[in-house]
Amino acid sequence: MLLTMKELLSVARKNNFAVGAFNITDSVLFETVLTQAEKVNAPVIIELAPPEFNYVNDSFFAYVTKRMTLSAVPCVLHLDHGASLQDCVRAIRCGFTSVMIDGSKLTYDENIKLTSSVVNIAHMAGVSVEGEIGTIGSTANSVESSSDQIIYTKPSEVTDFVSKTNVDSLAIAIGTSHGIYKTNCIPKLQIELLKEINKVSSIPLVLHGGSSNSDDDIIQACKNGVNKVNIASDFRYAFYQSVTKTLNDTGAFWGPKVFVDGVQSAQAVINHKMTLFNSIDKADLYVK
Repeated sequence: MLLTMKELLSVARKNNFAVGAFNITDSVLFETVLTQAEKVNAPVIIELAPPEFNYVNDSFFAYVTKRMTLSAVPCVLHLDHGASLQDCVRAIRCGFTSVMIDGSKLTYDENIKLTSSVVNIAHMAGVSVEGEIGTIGSTANSVESSSDQIIYTKPSEVTDFVSKTNVDSLAIAIGTSHGIYKTNCIPKLQIELLKEINKVSSIPLVLHGGSSNSDDDIIQACKNGVNKVNIASDFRYAFYQSVTKTLNDTGAFWGPKVFVDGVQSAQAVINHKMTLFNSIDKADLYVK
């Protein structure tokens, strides 16, 4: 059941849970995520940042959109961290039902102008738009567009930004970074800041850099206004660690033997994250 992000997150916001948005890079990871969502009857978001999009190329999405349309669980195909109007238009043409335009590195007024231009085009095509205020930090192993430092979202700007751009969801900066944190770095989400943002926000909030945060931080974020959590590094790391072990232990060179343990390891992480998001068995809340 392929939905727009607005349709998907409106139900999550009403029922106070979050939906996991998992970045994929090929058909194996795509099926790993979607199959796990189907196993536990959970809504799910499949997303790709521009470098991931470029890797699979446009024709890949004919298969992806058909598979998602036929799925029994509600799902969204989302462009993560689109950097330009052209990125977003390309995704819309490929059948994406949601796009993010990341103008967070621009000035506030430039961000509004760019985001508004994407919203105008996307909404005409029936596609949802995610914007961003503030900047997410970066770690060395991330492919997503990031900043060298975190600039926290100001609650005072949220209402103004949403009203001027008409975005459907908003990515906020409350202390996360993309990628897996170094062992000496212990992130702590600013939950009190999130609560203040949630008080003034009329739309669902998005947490980028969801990997490597404590379970309690994620649970608290999902209880206080976050309805979409982006996860890439945690489940992909589990996948490739298991694949590497299989190759080293067995020398396998046939796909099913190479990937089976990796898929199981990744799905264990996905299941854990969906439990934190409280999204398991929430697919029944959506009208088929």
